[in-house]
Amino acid sequence: MADGLYLGLISGTSADGIDAALLNLGAERRIVATTTAPYPDALRRRILDLARSSARIALDDYGTLDVEVGAAFADAALALLRDAGIDPAAVTAIGSHGQTVCHRPALAHPFTLQIGDPSVIAERTGITTIADFRRADVAAGGQGAPLAPAFHAAAFGARAPCGVLNLGGIANITVLATDGGVIGFDTGPANCLMDAWAARHLGTARDAGGAWAAGGTVDAPLLARLLDDPYFAQPAPKSTGREYFNLDWLDAHLPAGRDARDVQATLLALSIRSIATAIGTAGGLREVLACGGGVHNRALMDGLQAALAPAALHSTAVAGIDPDFVEAATFAWLAGERLSDRAGNLPSVTGARGPRRLGAIYPGRG
Repeated sequence: MADGLYLGLISGTSADGIDAALLNLGAERRIVATTTAPYPDALRRRILDLARSSARIALDDYGTLDVEVGAAFADAALALLRDAGIDPAAVTAIGSHGQTVCHRPALAHPFTLQIGDPSVIAERTGITTIADFRRADVAAGGQGAPLAPAFHAAAFGARAPCGVLNLGGIANITVLATDGGVIGFDTGPANCLMDAWAARHLGTARDAGGAWAAGGTVDAPLLARLLDDPYFAQPAPKSTGREYFNLDWLDAHLPAGRDARDVQATLLALSIRSIATAIGTAGGLREVLACGGGVHNRALMDGLQAALAPAALHSTAVAGIDPDFVEAATFAWLAGERLSDRAGNLPSVTGARGPRRLGAIYPGRG
């Protein structure tokens, strides 16, 4: 049964830390506690290096990184429980998404790869851990992503017709229809390109609030070249990641001598334009609820609000869920679905051949 406390863990494509959310799936149906545990700088650099399109890694290094990330996930879970004053024995299960390092659903032999050894999480916490959520959908011919729309439907369906927009490294949109129908897909970059460009030129993890981009000038010819990428015109179901939209991709489109701040302004415009166009294809939305790290980028949110008008753009906080922890709550909920022996994917979103139970079960100690 799904009733009980479930702890969700995820680090998204930005790899800026581990989000943890403790979800009560009993009659109360509420988030009990949340936290974000930043990765140590050296570990984050190794993760981002591995996620580059041209990355190569020795098997020993890969295995070590898998275990280190698993240990970091376990530490984040235990820190959340300690700070909330909750005994780990009270938690029914952990749902761990892990850290995506490669997502290739379009290959002849498609795959998706998340690291963060779940056996390490189960051993260190003592809590049964559900992990490897995406590969069953890929094996069934699906994209393996996005998986959040099923949770969005459960959490926000009463507000339909509406959209739920996740602004992580990659943006994805869920469209909830009044008849209960759900569609969703990755629209392309939200923060990943802006973050990478800021790291290259400012030495910072991100362009705080979009202030650097806001002071630049959009390069219209460059924006047109970026928007001409075939991914944006590809019909759903579709999904993507940092292994596609990265600095290698940008450099291949970038003429020499462009002002760095103007490039950042153009990347901001790319995110806004591609997201708004994708949402526009759904039609008829009166409200879009935003979540993910991009909600803190004022320039991005202001630009999206203008582009999406007359639809209203709000944070998911108006619906009672902290926008920073919607994805962590998703994997807590998916763990509950798995232990209830229910399907966790939506074929209308991923394109899988049918509903599938998602996640492998790693028993806790005892």
